[in-house]
Amino acid sequence: MRALRVGDGLDPATQMGPSVSAGQLETVQKYVEIGRQEGATLACGGHALTAGAHAKGFFHEPRIFGDVDPSMRIAQEEIFGPVVSVMRCASFEEAVAIGNNVQYGLSASIYTQDINRAFAAMRDLYTGIFYVNAPTIGAEVHLPFGGTKATGNGHREAGTAALDVFSEWKSIYVDFSGRLQRAQIDVADV
Repeated sequence: MRALRVGDGLDPATQMGPSVSAGQLETVQKYVEIGRQEGATLACGGHALTAGAHAKGFFHEPRIFGDVDPSMRIAQEEIFGPVVSVMRCASFEEAVAIGNNVQYGLSASIYTQDINRAFAAMRDLYTGIFYVNAPTIGAEVHLPFGGTKATGNGHREAGTAALDVFSEWKSIYVDFSGRLQRAQIDVADV
């Protein structure tokens, strides 16, 4: 984590860009303090970067908290910043329960070589987006994007599914026979 290059998001050498605004940087810093107060163990990082190349922007070191209890705010709330909460679990089932026991459900990810576990996680984790052996970033624009539970409004705003968000379906039937049909079924002439 310490080796990540934090900097200008337009620079190809950068691995992590800035927060979107001063307000979001303050939110990240607030959650870092919440994590400390809740008793999580600081593994690394967590300071605002304000000097040199980071003087013009809203940069924050990535932070990893260990010994996080699933009930802590840093495990339950959407921080939208470089803060990772590491939680121990005894089984796959417990990991799924931890993942589902939050009020948000944008995306989830599993890293595994066990295809059965991957498919079980896809089925059991209640999220709008799911990744296997990939991070929960970089959603594809041609696929639906959206979450479940308290994440977003339930719409899938991307790809062809976006048309449903901004459209209302209308069913149209056209009979070109030139004669009266009964209840949209062909009947034999009597």
